[in-house]
Amino acid sequence: MKRLIFILFLFLVSCMNEVVEPIPQLNKNIFSQQENSITNGSEIQFELTKNGIYFLSMIDTETNQLVTKERFVGIIGVNKLNIYTKSIQSRYLYLVLHDENKIELNKTKLVLK
Repeated sequence: MKRLIFILFLFLVSCMNEVVEPIPQLNKNIFSQQENSITNGSEIQFELTKNGIYFLSMIDTETNQLVTKERFVGIIGVNKLNIYTKSIQSRYLYLVLHDENKIELNKTKLVLK
C-alpha cells in the first residue's frame, strides 16, 4: 500500500506544471536612468557611437572621491561590462563614462546592495 501511494505521489508530482520565472531584463542603457541599484557582479550595458578607449569611474557621492577607474576598449553599439563592488565601502556612487580625452559622456547614480 505504501508503495502504491508513493507511485501515485510521483505521478502527481510529474504531472504538475512547473512555474518558470522570467529572467529579469537588463536595463537597455544604465545611463538612461538617473539612479540604478546594482549588486556585486551585475552586468551593465550602454551604447557608444564610436570605437575607442573609454573609462568608467565610480565616485563616492558624499566625499566626491574617486573609488575606482576602469579603462576599456569600447565598440560602436551596445557594450556590456560587469561591475564588481564587493570591496567598495560606499553605498552611493556616481558611475561616470569618459572618453580618452577625459570628456564626460554619461553619468548615473548607483546604489549598491
